[in-house]
Amino acid sequence: MALYEHIYLARQDASQQQVEELTTALSDILATGGGKVTKNEYWGLKGLSYRIRKNRKAHYTLLNIEASPAAVVEMERQMRINENILRFMTVRVDEHEEGLSAMMAKRDRDDTRSDRGGERGGFSAECRPRRF
Repeated sequence: MALYEHIYLARQDASQQQVEELTTALSDILATGGGKVTKNEYWGLKGLSYRIRKNRKAHYTLLNIEASPAAVVEMERQMRINENILRFMTVRVDEHEEGLSAMMAKRDRDDTRSDRGGERGGFSAECRPRRF
């Protein structure tokens, strides 16, 4: 069985529950082909760099897959048919990363920064030069 990382973007009109149902359907397609999803991360609704089919935002989801190439081809075929999926990308990897992905680690880092009480960083008030 080969290892893959798969990311797909779903339309902004779809709810988070619909995206989860879509992920479940993709997992079922892989399971019928003898594969499995080892990790599933929902990254949330994020802005796109450019409009895709009149959408400015999309739901991002990462799947770590362990499956045969034929199962992945069938999953991608089903994704091309689905109107809720804007884009997808599958990359074959040698091994899956342990722990959180870079996007989830970034989100955790951003959450801890927002807990600082609005402090933007830089120099504190004592270090700034006074204006007369």
